[in-house]
Amino acid sequence: MLGRCAIVTTGFAESIAERIAADHALLAARWFSRLRDLLPVGADDVFPSDRLLDHIPALIVDISNYVKAPEEEAIAANTMVMAKARELGTFRHEQRASLHQVLREYQLLGGILLHFVQDESIRLMLSPAPAECMTVVSRIHQAVEVLLQETVETFVGLYTRTITDQTERLRQFTRMATHEWRQPLAPIMSGVALLRMPLTPAQHTQTVEMIARNAGSLVDMTHKLERLARLDGDADNASMQEVSITLVAQEAARQLRDMADARGVELRVDPEMPALTVDVGRLELAFVNLMSNAIKYSDERKLERFVEVSGKHIDAGRCEIYVRDNGVGIPPNRIGQIFRRFTRANADQPNLEAVSGVGLGLAIVHDCVEAMQGTISVESTQGAGTMFLLTLPCGVPVQSAALD
Repeated sequence: MLGRCAIVTTGFAESIAERIAADHALLAARWFSRLRDLLPVGADDVFPSDRLLDHIPALIVDISNYVKAPEEEAIAANTMVMAKARELGTFRHEQRASLHQVLREYQLLGGILLHFVQDESIRLMLSPAPAECMTVVSRIHQAVEVLLQETVETFVGLYTRTITDQTERLRQFTRMATHEWRQPLAPIMSGVALLRMPLTPAQHTQTVEMIARNAGSLVDMTHKLERLARLDGDADNASMQEVSITLVAQEAARQLRDMADARGVELRVDPEMPALTVDVGRLELAFVNLMSNAIKYSDERKLERFVEVSGKHIDAGRCEIYVRDNGVGIPPNRIGQIFRRFTRANADQPNLEAVSGVGLGLAIVHDCVEAMQGTISVESTQGAGTMFLLTLPCGVPVQSAALD
């Protein structure tokens, strides 16, 4: 690439390093422009924050320092530089980028820097010895490789951890699902055997009701898995319409009325909640899962048990929805895990072992809210209750590009 270099000139590395540092913003812009074609996201999502965007010119300045004085500016020993590379690996993992895209990202950076060296050598009529050319090229290559290695190690480490977590959750799900499916299957099989025997009308009715009740539990679990699978894929076509939050919450409450009455839980829906333009199916599904979860974990020791939904505009473009209860609450050490699939926050509580479920309800809620381009957070105190906060856009959300 630098075959034009021939005549010895002292300070070539220093001169090129100074040119790289002086034009670091231009080089960062070139790199950013190439990344927009590489990564399947919008331009604003390549580096969505000023802090991340500032990493790029800063890394180029760090490389220029290394090119000028590698003994004083060892890239691998610079903790701030390595931290920037690790943060880039973490961010690309969060974006669900591929390893190929991360590798290409640094290949583009290295190529841009080497082309710049060649162009500047010609423009400034620098004629270093071949050994000096190779030294500069080698230093740029080494610096880029060190940064790449740090980014890739972080990226791969996070993916490895994700796979490990997913494997463990799958194992837990298999164990819980086996238990949950076995529970209704045993009485169903017993009921079928009873129906083959002579029964009084009352016994026959009781047996059929028992079979229907347990079959309903299996159907409910199957529906949850089906909804989760549809949310993961492209099968759901969003049905956007302007609707009152109150009406959607009231419909969810209607569906759960029998369940709430059986547990002595009062369902309260604020009649004055605002309207928003939203995928009504996803919002209703989120309400059903949040409210049914609150009903299941109501505190039987309390004389008054309730689940209430309220909401308000917080600015011109967003609204907040609160789903509160005075149930048993969530253990503090499980708060950060509750939106994971196949996770049950109170699974290890002896007094709650009888509560059915495989840990999909809150994962479905999280996926619904994310699909509506909103956010969800939770506050909970054991023994006092839980509050989920949904923040949703009031108008039609802008569709963002999905990563491969």
